Formats: sequence, C-alpha cells, structure tokens
Amino acid sequence: MGGAKVPVKVDGRELTLSNLDKVLYPEVGFAKAEIIDYYSRVAPVLLPHLQGRPLTVKRYPNGVEGASFFEKNAPEHTPGWVRRVRLPVPGSTKNRETIDFAIVEDLPTLVYYANLAALELHVPQWRVSPDGEALPPDTLVFDLDPGEPATIVECCRVALMLREVLEADGLTPRPKSSGSKGMQLYADWDGREEPSAYAKRLAQGLAKEHPEQVLSVMTRKLRPGKVFIDWSQNNPAKTTVAPYSLRARARPTVSTPLLWKEVESCEHPDELVFTTSDVLARVEKQGDLFSRA
Repeated sequence: MGGAKVPVKVDGRELTLSNLDKVLYPEVGFAKAEIIDYYSRVAPVLLPHLQGRPLTVKRYPNGVEGASFFEKNAPEHTPGWVRRVRLPVPGSTKNRETIDFAIVEDLPTLVYYANLAALELHVPQWRVSPDGEALPPDTLVFDLDPGEPATIVECCRVALMLREVLEADGLTPRPKSSGSKGMQLYADWDGREEPSAYAKRLAQGLAKEHPEQVLSVMTRKLRPGKVFIDWSQNNPAKTTVAPYSLRARARPTVSTPLLWKEVESCEHPDELVFTTSDVLARVEKQGDLFSRA
C-alpha cells in the first residue's frame, strides 16, 4: 500500500516511515525508499559536513516535478531527540525574529528528513557551538554558475583559475559539482578577514583579468557564455547545497566532491554528472574527497 506507515528503529531511535513506494523522480522511477536508502548509506561521509550546521531543506512532497518549498524552521512534529538551536534571523521574509533550526548530526535525524522528502540539504559556512551559539565562518565557498551556452566545462576552467589564486594565498581549495548546472569550490577558512569581502575581491580580480569568461556580478543580461562567481554565498545568512546532497533534477543527481584531475580534464558536461549509485561507488573506492586534511 502506497500510504502504509512502517515503524522502524534507527540506531535506537523509533521512526515511522511513510509512502515508501511513492516515486519522487518520475523520469527514472526513483522512489522515496531509494532516497532513504541513499542517505542512509552515504551518511558516514555526509554527516561530518552537516555537523553543527543549521539545516535548511528543500522539500518535494510530490516529487521533483511537483511543488517544492524551502524549510528552515524544524517542523512542529520533529522528534524531541533531534537537536535544535534557536538563532536570530534578521530580515526574515516571514517576519520572524528567531528560527528553530535542526542540526543533522546522526543517522536517525537524516532518515527523519529523508522521509519528509527533504531531497536537498543546504547549510551555511559556519557552525554553532555545543551551547547553540553561532561561531565564526570556518569555510570559504565560491559558487560557479554558468550562463548558457556555458556549462560546467567552463566552470572547471574558472575553478582552475581560482585554485591558482587561492593556493597563492595559502589556502587549499576542494572542488565539487553542484549536482545541477555548475560547481562549487570550498576552502577551510582561517578568519584572516571577512570571508565575503575576500571572496568578492578574488572574483572581481578574475573578472577583470578574464572578462570574456568570468563575471563577478549577477546581472542576467551579462551572463550568457560566462561563468558567474557567486562570492555572496559567504554571507552568514546564505546556505549552499551540502556535499553528497541530492538535487531535484530529472534524475537523482548528487552534489559530488571531485578530484582535481577530473576538473582539469573535463571536456563534456556529462563527465561530471553523478547519480546516487555513482556516488556510493565513488565513496567506496575513494572515501570522502572532501574530508579535511
């Protein structure tokens, strides 16, 4: 029965799963049970990247072809054992002064959210302390967004430019696909200055040096054929899709950590498209390419 509720115990926590055979990726017949299975199996490498980070999810209760919504506030029916932190949200679009964010730090919480059809997991570049206080950013991110007809191939070329600049500044960048059209570059952040200001300066410098390839402003009419380096993702109020998160595309693609040699050799967009089965095989072979050195 499609609406059957299935009680399960995950690492000692009791959960009720529902609609397990509901297809959420219609083009390939990928059902909720397979989503829960993927997140359960990838959890050992995914959870460290969610640890301590307030969660924003994008939920697709009727699948990727249906309506979706972002959710920051932990749902009212969230189990009591899910860690939550209450944080101020100045300028909230819903006029809320605070939001009770969930922190996904264990497999039961991850399964709980997968059962809500929370396909996409988004987190900020900062963590909270054990007491729930916001800590300074510990990660720098550059979101590389191609304007058609540019693709992730052009993003890879810009990523290599960024790598050179970041390494010259003593940072060690790590690339990943977005699971959608573009890619991201991450680096551990040492707090040398405000991260958005630093990222903006690098983006503007590359746009000035390579005006035919790179943009540092969001202006739509300038986008075709170029790669927009979105430095603003370092704003503390913004989030970026987490490594190993599913994306709501026609197929169950994943935001996938990459090897630099894959970035260097990429000549066709399909080379850097990975689905859940691809990612699980990569993790089994390579471990977590995004693990901290």
